[in-house]
Amino acid sequence: MENRFVPILAALLAAIVVQPMFCAPLEELVGADRAATLRTASSPITEVQQRNPSPRLIPAHVELRRLVSETQRSLDPNQFVETLSLYRPNRPPSAQASAPGLTSDERTSLFNQLVALGTLSGIQYYSESRRAMRTFYEFSRVIDNPTAKTPLPDPVFTAPPATLTLYARQKDLTFGDNTYSFNYRTSADAIIFVQENLTSMNAGIIPAVGKNKFRTVMAVIDTGDGLLVYAAAMAKTASLPGMADRIGASFTNRVQAVLGWFEGRADSIFQ
Repeated sequence: MENRFVPILAALLAAIVVQPMFCAPLEELVGADRAATLRTASSPITEVQQRNPSPRLIPAHVELRRLVSETQRSLDPNQFVETLSLYRPNRPPSAQASAPGLTSDERTSLFNQLVALGTLSGIQYYSESRRAMRTFYEFSRVIDNPTAKTPLPDPVFTAPPATLTLYARQKDLTFGDNTYSFNYRTSADAIIFVQENLTSMNAGIIPAVGKNKFRTVMAVIDTGDGLLVYAAAMAKTASLPGMADRIGASFTNRVQAVLGWFEGRADSIFQ
């Protein structure tokens, strides 16, 4: 009697492996009007706030909203930059129709791309002040811990862990050489990470952002026919004349550069 159920159980397990993860329609996450805008937009939607900021673009995703709310409450930022965009995987129409959303293999590949912090080295952004493209990160490396700072290879996983903390040493041309933590959370429909500065960020010789006063929250949410990408950079910055506008512009460039990096990493999976 017991053996009769073995083939059935094996078939069910196989179905679980090949089926895509849970995904929510784009319209449920951002509303019909914004969904229509994202489907036709050629660039991310962006919001920049400096006084009494509150999220304006955040999707209706419970875990993401909780994280952003907790981060904002603890940080009390005076700089808040949000972006929202829709990434469309380059998949055959037949595959999209038969299995909307990410498969477990695609989800694992995407997670491995998001923890490949070394690939941030050399990414570019458009500098408004220079009217030209400029290198964002001179280098970016995963390290063992914030004290020893021994370089490590980018990690590779056979399945995304529920939570993960990585440390990285990153040198950018605006805020210098700094150490950051990256805290990842995965769920059935999303991959989210929070970046936090573990050292003070200086603009030249001027202290701009104190230790633990900067966060970037990035979420990649499966919508079935695409990936909704939300990013928010927030900080409690120094109150110096002219510094707020300079930092605000820099954070906008940072977020847009990271979005461009994400699209490039995702293209390596789906093309």
